[in-house]
Amino acid sequence: MFQSIVIAPDQEMGGRLVESLHATEHVAVSKAFRSYPNEVDLTRTLRAHATQIVFLGFTSLDDALEVLRVLDGEAARVQVVGFQKDVDPVVLRESMRAGVREFLTEPFDRKSVMQSLVHVRMLLEKHPVEYAATNQIFSFLPSKAGAGTSTIAANAAAALARLPDLRVLLADFDLSSGMLRFMLKLTNEFSVTDAMEHAANMDENLWPQLVTTREGMDILHAGPLNPNLRIEPSQIRNLVAFMRRNYGALCFDLSGNLEKYSLELMQESKRILLVCTPEMPSLHLAREKMAFLRKLDLDHRVAVVLNRTHKRSFLQEQEVAEMVGTPVIQTFPNDYPAVQRSLTNGTLLPAASGLGAAFTDFAGLLAEQKVPTRQSSPRRKFLEFVSSAPSLISR
Repeated sequence: MFQSIVIAPDQEMGGRLVESLHATEHVAVSKAFRSYPNEVDLTRTLRAHATQIVFLGFTSLDDALEVLRVLDGEAARVQVVGFQKDVDPVVLRESMRAGVREFLTEPFDRKSVMQSLVHVRMLLEKHPVEYAATNQIFSFLPSKAGAGTSTIAANAAAALARLPDLRVLLADFDLSSGMLRFMLKLTNEFSVTDAMEHAANMDENLWPQLVTTREGMDILHAGPLNPNLRIEPSQIRNLVAFMRRNYGALCFDLSGNLEKYSLELMQESKRILLVCTPEMPSLHLAREKMAFLRKLDLDHRVAVVLNRTHKRSFLQEQEVAEMVGTPVIQTFPNDYPAVQRSLTNGTLLPAASGLGAAFTDFAGLLAEQKVPTRQSSPRRKFLEFVSSAPSLISR
């Protein structure tokens, strides 16, 4: 079924057209504008619904041509079907010059509407509509609970939002113990649960009610504890498709439990950031999760984020990379007082602070997708130590 919008300043005529379109059972009308929309509203609607056909009323030739200009810049392959009460040779000529190949006049009988749809279908099959969609999707996966993943995801997302012309969404998909609502003192009653329930029909009017804008980014929190929520793969795909069309970067805070929906999110991700600390239990579980992700052919997307490091850490970055089986993309020093202050205040780390500057660097690294290449290490003794002492690692 085609996804369409109707732009009809003549509301009565627009209503009759919508009835005719519904009767064909081949067109879903996502939205009917009662006046010519401005560029922002039109663009937002096109992206929200992945619109394929625009039925454009030519009540005002100048306004209709302006809509066509916006369409040409936003989604050049969207098919436009003009409509009017009667045939006006001037309107017909100017609309054709602007690229309109189908035109309907009243009455909107089924035969004429279906003829136009057949031609539109042929054009769409030959040249499908493609909307700009980001591939900057980052999933933050903890090696174990308490690794600081939510803190890293939130501050990394905020740092990405400080980059020029980058719209960022931070979404908490830890439905068993999501922390973002608590960390940032969010009061929005809507959550991921509501987004999932409306994933198939998400639009530009509902979405702003679900998210909270903070620190220059939009945040979708996990809501109340709900570990038994069943999420279908189709819901994830529909929701992520909507997000990709409307944001320049997506950051997903995952639980670490490797639920089916988390795996779906990781399949959609450009990078999977495996967060761990230098302690042996955390590294052991990081290695276990890496092995699991390798079986799913996701290992090439994974990089380690090493949290709470200090100068006298027992293991160095290269040793951690060897142990887990993937490069360390970023390290963050242990700054317990700074993190506790941000939690107490319900804010994120100041960009000017030492730890905040590290997140700024991290955001630049993520945005540019500069990931360290895998390297072999000459430090054979350490590998021998790890392989010969599994009992130490598993403690």
